Amino acid sequence: MIARVAVWEPMPTDDRDWVLEAAAGVPGVHGSYHLIDPVTGNGLSIAFFEDEAAAQAARKAIEKRAEEIGWNNVPHPAPASATMYEVIRHT
Repeated sequence: MIARVAVWEPMPTDDRDWVLEAAAGVPGVHGSYHLIDPVTGNGLSIAFFEDEAAAQAARKAIEKRAEEIGWNNVPHPAPASATMYEVIRHT
């Protein structure tokens, strides 16, 4: 299992449920979470995947949905960083 952790400074508060919905339908996606620090407004996006192929498939599904809804037609903030991790323990 792998995890993608994106750091947001600050976390966007616009409607991004479509991102989670697009990824949720992809086989091998084990869950996605958007977290926010209520004091600073900074946040994390954490997504868990069975393997790199599932992560790539989720990315393609998100990109497809972004095109369908016109998301790329206007600028949006991007994460300060995004890192892939190997999950070594989980419950």
